[in-house]
Amino acid sequence: MSTITAPPLHRSAATDVDDFTVDGLWKVFGNAPEKVVGNPQLADLSTAEILERTGNVVAVRDLSFTVGRGEVFVIMGLSGSGKSTLIRCLTRLVEPTAGSITMRGDDLLSLAPGPLREFRRTKAAMVFQHFGLLPFRTVVDNIAYGLEIRGVGKAERRERALEMVSLVGLDGYEWRYPSQLSGGMQQRVGLARALAGDPDVLLFDEPFSALDPLIRRNMQAEIVRLHHEMGKTMVFVTHDLSEALKLGDRILIMRHGELQQIGTGAELVGAPANDYVADFVSDVPIASVLTLQWIARPGDTAPDAPTLPADTVIADAIPVVLGTSVPVRVTDAAGAVVGIVDRDAVLRAVAGERHPS
Repeated sequence: MSTITAPPLHRSAATDVDDFTVDGLWKVFGNAPEKVVGNPQLADLSTAEILERTGNVVAVRDLSFTVGRGEVFVIMGLSGSGKSTLIRCLTRLVEPTAGSITMRGDDLLSLAPGPLREFRRTKAAMVFQHFGLLPFRTVVDNIAYGLEIRGVGKAERRERALEMVSLVGLDGYEWRYPSQLSGGMQQRVGLARALAGDPDVLLFDEPFSALDPLIRRNMQAEIVRLHHEMGKTMVFVTHDLSEALKLGDRILIMRHGELQQIGTGAELVGAPANDYVADFVSDVPIASVLTLQWIARPGDTAPDAPTLPADTVIADAIPVVLGTSVPVRVTDAAGAVVGIVDRDAVLRAVAGERHPS
């Protein structure tokens, strides 16, 4: 079986240009957090053991990663994993204890209060689970609120807000109040408000957790659509693996404040870094996530055999592979043959075997 090597930790899979570079990031809550960071006597202790010994809670523990420009980067983990603390550290809504965060070359931890406020207003916008809409303002005026704070003139900010109304699919609801909107519509208003300022990066902290499943799926599709249209860098926090797989170019899995693995959905499912990640992804139908390059093997086939690209999802390849009696050629982006896939390999993947031979 051919395998894929996970991308290096300090390089984005989506682009060679990074928006965020995070290095050695810690967030420790307690009376003496500085005594925890880098303490060799605590290095081998778990988060629970550090809490018992020092009284400090380690929410983020020595994390290093990058977020590529134009990438949808998902941070996921169970409750208490540190994922929400981490995304808040990226804009200093929570102050890191140690480490460094740079965005497009700017050292965020060195920003004074004024430049930091300007950074949040113009470069990085946050969308929260709780919409935070102003109840006595209309949809348009809620969307325009951030622009108003920035001193943008009334006519200009209203024009921009109306553009955002159309972008997020709220035409016809411009002059409604939040109480007249469904939960999904309110979240669209929150999203439009974040987009109105044209930030470089959008950060989402479990924005759809409170929504009904159908509305949640609709909002996930909306994020995918907006990303395709606008190409903005997005950092998205969730505890839902299916949501992460649907949205993320790459996914960072956290546990007790520590990084477990970073990779594409296929890399997490096909080559989990440890038992925790393997258990996390154990229920994922691998044929719907892995591509042919994961199950291709060296070999020959008939001269007139069908050909499929290596990045074809296994489930999408089933009709072709099962529709022929000979192995299918698998080709890379340049059209070169990288291997073959036969019926047995596909059927093993459908049955859930992660490493068919």
